[in-house]
Amino acid sequence: MQKLVPNIWCNRSAEAVAALYEEAFSAAGFEVSSVVEARYPETDLPDFQKEFAGQPVTINVTINGYLLTLINAGDEFRPSPGMSFMLNFDPFMFDADKDKARAALDTLWDKLCQGGTERMPLGEYPFSTHYGWVEDKFGVNWQLMLTNPEGEPRPFLMPSMMFDGPAQDRAEEAANLYVELFNHASELNSEARTETENNQNAEVGNTFKYPEASGKAKEGSLAFGEFRIGDQWFVVMDNGSGQDHGFGGVSLLVNCADQEEIDFLWDSLSAEPEAEQCGWLKDKFGMAWQIVPANLEELVQRPDAFAHMMQMKKLVIADF
Repeated sequence: MQKLVPNIWCNRSAEAVAALYEEAFSAAGFEVSSVVEARYPETDLPDFQKEFAGQPVTINVTINGYLLTLINAGDEFRPSPGMSFMLNFDPFMFDADKDKARAALDTLWDKLCQGGTERMPLGEYPFSTHYGWVEDKFGVNWQLMLTNPEGEPRPFLMPSMMFDGPAQDRAEEAANLYVELFNHASELNSEARTETENNQNAEVGNTFKYPEASGKAKEGSLAFGEFRIGDQWFVVMDNGSGQDHGFGGVSLLVNCADQEEIDFLWDSLSAEPEAEQCGWLKDKFGMAWQIVPANLEELVQRPDAFAHMMQMKKLVIADF
């Protein structure tokens, strides 16, 4: 099971978003699939959810083995450039053929650009010979990069957090905190856990700092950084554009082994009591998290479990 799953808030459009990604990534030669994970109940929904009766709540999209979840809901939130997805086109993924990697990148770029917005045009940059940043027509941001096969190997998909607004110049602090917390979480009640659950150690990876001020980013703040939790890699950076975005409608769901891990991560991360609801919280940087039991899908099958969950802030397994 994937430990951390990015969740993308969709404005009544999760099925259309899933269809776009299936078409776009398959056209570029990647394995992609989608499945409805859960549906809204037909009855007994609160007024603000009644229009969704029987519709999908969440759709799981798997891209090249990486799981993303689409949340089908209202217009309360919207994705933003503050949380994007970096796609590494390593020639080794394409039989060590750089031309094939570049062609796949171009195909996916063209698909994601349809109805979307080019934030950084596809072209050559100091850090990549072929790179571009696009916001697709549903507001989700993607960074496509042809990587150097001689560099350190990284996964195809890496969530990328850009820190700005009240969190400006705190990317390095955030990466260090997340690594510290997940290292500690992996040690909780370790004897009762599986080998996979215990193999979730974390570390900070490469970092590159701004040599001089850029936009609102100060000299010495993080132009690029990365950290690892288990076998998943994440990118962090301080926003050097001068425009504030926040993290928008993308959250990170953490599959927790037991209540002890839920309690630890909840207490360590939550910084806005008013944002606590149904397992959701916001940390001190404004990043949204969902701290849930790994067997949540099983728990919500219990009688009245959905109604019980709607009343919770932190999820308590015994109360489902």
